[in-house]
Amino acid sequence: MPWYSALAIYFLFWVFTLFLVLPYGVKTSAELGEAEVPGQAPSAPHSVSMPRKLLWTTLISALLFGLFWLNWEFGWITRADLETVTLF
Repeated sequence: MPWYSALAIYFLFWVFTLFLVLPYGVKTSAELGEAEVPGQAPSAPHSVSMPRKLLWTTLISALLFGLFWLNWEFGWITRADLETVTLF
């Protein structure tokens, strides 16, 4: 696999993981007992630590991409394996 293909696939893993990581650990103003800002949606987060979210996203996506890469190299799950699975 060329390096630019691996980079593009890692970027896809990273973006997907970011959307999975964003909602964890976020608390609303009501949950913290703080006053809401006028015009603020009740579900809006009070504060978000983006550096921590980006770090977790990078670590988890690196792990997932590493598993993808190992599967690519060693062929643990191949296209033929997926064709034999029937859902219905």
